[in-house]
Amino acid sequence: MLPSLRSALLICATLGAISFAPARAQSTDEPLNTVTVASLPEVPVPDLLDPDGEPQLSGPGAEAMPAVESDQQQALAIKPSTDLAGLVAQYRAADPGSRELECLATGVYFEAKSESLSGQLAVGHVIANRAKSGGRFPPSYCGVLFQRGQFSFVRGHSLPSVPRSAKQWQTAVAIAKIVDQDLKQSQVGNALFFHARYVSPGWHLKRVAAIGNHIFYR
Repeated sequence: MLPSLRSALLICATLGAISFAPARAQSTDEPLNTVTVASLPEVPVPDLLDPDGEPQLSGPGAEAMPAVESDQQQALAIKPSTDLAGLVAQYRAADPGSRELECLATGVYFEAKSESLSGQLAVGHVIANRAKSGGRFPPSYCGVLFQRGQFSFVRGHSLPSVPRSAKQWQTAVAIAKIVDQDLKQSQVGNALFFHARYVSPGWHLKRVAAIGNHIFYR
């Protein structure tokens, strides 16, 4: 009986060791999978203020708010008028700005203030053409006006007074500026003489145009 009991105890001990022994990790040649940690996308945060304190916008919606132009930029974007009436409206003023322009405006005023704008422009171009004629006439607007026997409204060596607040004078100033800056050509071209329709001076000159109450010659 003793040997049998000893054998039974050995069998039980062996079974117990097998049941409660810690399990060994199974060896494998396969690499362990690396777990990638998901990261949130970076969201750009716009700078709300620039160094000068002005609001700044960036991103897809930035172009939806156009920049506000200054008054000067808006004025530069506006193209000037090219028609005579529009130019006169832009340049109309009481003060010509210089002695020469005052002489030219005075000539336009006294010779053609009751004429159409094209008629006043023509008279202004005749005075300017004389000043540019190269020796035949004095080389300045004032010199042309004061040349003896040329303009009946001139008395002595001073310009006659004009009502500077009158619209006709301010229109004459505008015509003088347009002629001086060569902003608008006239159909009289390079004419150097003109006279009223009601006189017949008997000139042997080439007639180039008739505008309003004046006839122009070269």
